[in-house]
Amino acid sequence: MNKKVIAYNRVETPVLEDLKKKYDVHFFKNIDTKKDPEFLDHLKETEGIIGLELPVDQELLDQAPNLKIISNVSVGYNNLDINEMKKRNIMATNTPGILTDTVADIVFGLVIATARRIPEMDNYVKNGQWQSEAIGPEHFGTNVHHKTLGIVGMGRIGHAIAQRAHFGFDMNILYHSRSRKPDAEERFNAGYRDLDALLQESDFVCLITPLTPQTEGLIGKREFELMKKSAIFINGSRGKTVVEEDLINALQNGEIAAAGLDVFEKEPLDPDSPLLKMKNTVTTPHIGSSTHETELKMSELAAHNLEEALSGRKPPNLVDEIVWKEN
Repeated sequence: MNKKVIAYNRVETPVLEDLKKKYDVHFFKNIDTKKDPEFLDHLKETEGIIGLELPVDQELLDQAPNLKIISNVSVGYNNLDINEMKKRNIMATNTPGILTDTVADIVFGLVIATARRIPEMDNYVKNGQWQSEAIGPEHFGTNVHHKTLGIVGMGRIGHAIAQRAHFGFDMNILYHSRSRKPDAEERFNAGYRDLDALLQESDFVCLITPLTPQTEGLIGKREFELMKKSAIFINGSRGKTVVEEDLINALQNGEIAAAGLDVFEKEPLDPDSPLLKMKNTVTTPHIGSSTHETELKMSELAAHNLEEALSGRKPPNLVDEIVWKEN
């Protein structure tokens, strides 16, 4: 009898079809995982779960006595209660590396779109407001090249952003990270700063840290007050790394000039959010990894992680090695 697998929210079709040839797969999307009777019924016998942003807590794990692995189709895993999974020797895997360039592209795209006011000017043209050949200074943007970019979180994606900024736009690179990154300092002439100094010196601040208890609410009222009034803030990490109310106030009060946001405290963003009414804010619907090529590769890697675990082998992308050692 084939092993039971739950696929949740996002697994690319070719990968899902291949998994169905090997396992008893049941796919669920946009359900209430605490109440959906079919989901809860399958959970009882499921040995593996693959998908995106399934909330995994003690209550769910209590109903999954045969579970061996949860394979996230993402680099993040803040949806998983890792400590509770460790107690039960349940493996957790993610898909690092694959989305690095794709996320760096959207983050730097937000830098350019926000600085040059591209969405705002697109609407200006399409709404018939462009009435004379030359626009006035009230519609001017700001340069990106030769400015100072501060990167909070110099991991793989931070490096990729720095590469684009340093070699493509001759930007001065500052960074803040848990540890010094000699390779970034040598390759990009990047300067290490404590967080306060980075915020004070940067023309653009890019936040690209994972969401952890240490980074939740990392950027709030105090941090926005430290930034230049001309600064542009970009968030490509997770919404809860920023105190959104403080960001809104900083934008409304002119404490910073603009923001480019791919993530929010609540997703989807509430339709009455003040962020949607601000001309100096560019918003995208958490599309960091959302290209056809990258999403397929992420699903393929997640499926490989799942298959290795269900075959009794060590998956290549374990979130916590301790779980494997205890198995």
